[in-house]
Amino acid sequence: MSGEELTVDGIGQHDANSGDDSPAAAKAGTDWLGEARGIFWLILAVLGFHSLVAKPFYIPSESMLPGLLIGDRLVVTKYPYGFSFVSPTFHLLPFIPGRLFGRLPTRGDVVIVTPPGSNEDYIKRVIGLPGDTLEVRRGVVVLNGTPVKRGPIHDKLIPVDANATCTDYSGALRAGRNGVFECHLPIVTETLPNGRTYDTVELGYSPGDDYPAVKIPANHVFLMGDNRDRSADSRFALGEPDKGLGGPVPWENLGGRAEFITFSVDGSSTWNPISWFTAFRSGRAGTSLQAARAPADTAPKVAAQVGASSRAR
Repeated sequence: MSGEELTVDGIGQHDANSGDDSPAAAKAGTDWLGEARGIFWLILAVLGFHSLVAKPFYIPSESMLPGLLIGDRLVVTKYPYGFSFVSPTFHLLPFIPGRLFGRLPTRGDVVIVTPPGSNEDYIKRVIGLPGDTLEVRRGVVVLNGTPVKRGPIHDKLIPVDANATCTDYSGALRAGRNGVFECHLPIVTETLPNGRTYDTVELGYSPGDDYPAVKIPANHVFLMGDNRDRSADSRFALGEPDKGLGGPVPWENLGGRAEFITFSVDGSSTWNPISWFTAFRSGRAGTSLQAARAPADTAPKVAAQVGASSRAR
């Protein structure tokens, strides 16, 4: 009996020792190839989502005041107008004519656009569509011979902070209650023929306030910034010094539609972690960037001329 017990114990001890020599040791190591494969697929999924579904953007300029401030972060959806060579996260593709599942934007949409020959992204508003005749007379947009409806000039208060200093707007910076400075911008509300309405900044005459009549070609759009006197858009030439869009822009250069603000920072953050929270602007998260519709009785009754081709060439 004791011999049998010793034999069984010996076999068990041998099996345990032999298990330590290979399988357990192999499992203890890191599968670096598997880890790299997982990271690769994760990066690919993020890039795919940003290229085909939605992507976050940051506002670095005041060209879309008063609606968008420097420091705003927003979501841009990539699919509303279909997909083109500028849809990928990184603009590495050469110009490719046409759009996959292409659709024209709606007047008043706020869009991301990549100027022809550039890798930069601009944010502007769609004013003219294919087939439109558009001109600007003394700051008034004229579509198909009819001036776009404009409301009376009124002030709009923009909070003053490190990202919105208001120093570039003569007479706009004023001391408010409790000695806090406020930025009072002169605003004109425009209403497009489809009833979409939005605010623009009216600073007085500037070179972009007169633009000769142009017939917008098929599959092109005319884009303008809401801060009309401080926006490089379709009214200005490509490249230096204007850095504009060079007239009507091919629809292939539209990268997506701006949807809403996720959060906004005022530029006051420092290396102190507490400032990362105090720098958030209140009341901007969730703000929709879709142009509102004017009441039916105030919307101008102007027929919109749309180009015959709204599909990819």
